[in-house]
Amino acid sequence: MNYLLTGQESRRLRFRPLSPDDFDDWLPFYQHPQSTQYWEGEPDDPVLNCRNWFEKTFYRYRTNRGGMNVLIDKQTGAFVGQCGLLVQVVNQVEELEVGYSILPQFWNRGYATEAAFLCQRHAFNNALSNSLISIIHEQNIPSQTVALKTGMVADKRTIYANNPVIIYRIERGI
Repeated sequence: MNYLLTGQESRRLRFRPLSPDDFDDWLPFYQHPQSTQYWEGEPDDPVLNCRNWFEKTFYRYRTNRGGMNVLIDKQTGAFVGQCGLLVQVVNQVEELEVGYSILPQFWNRGYATEAAFLCQRHAFNNALSNSLISIIHEQNIPSQTVALKTGMVADKRTIYANNPVIIYRIERGI
């Protein structure tokens, strides 16, 4: 299955795969303290965290476990963040997640919501899953707001990667 949205576009965004050349564009995400404040157990080293992110993303690409797409603003060409479909295992159940991360300078502009909607549409239109989740730390109100704006509802609380999270879910319409 192809979980990547390569070449797809929303109203303001163009989707493409992450490239090794994107490292310097993505590093500011890890340099901003609010970007990673909710996830325990991460090293306190932005360069190492960014490197680990790239390794995980390329591993996902190689093993068909989904992955984040780079989000490019169609008007300015700016790298604004990442969003994609990720195969995850939550409580021993394989699920398809809509994940999103936006660079701090582009927060509160609706990019995450716009990108997440396109990921949902792609997953459901291509019958990739009948249900999609977003795994969100219980204190991460901005990400929870995005999930709610895209039609997701809080489904359950659990522990994921040693963090207290809420699983948001949307079901495929009939």
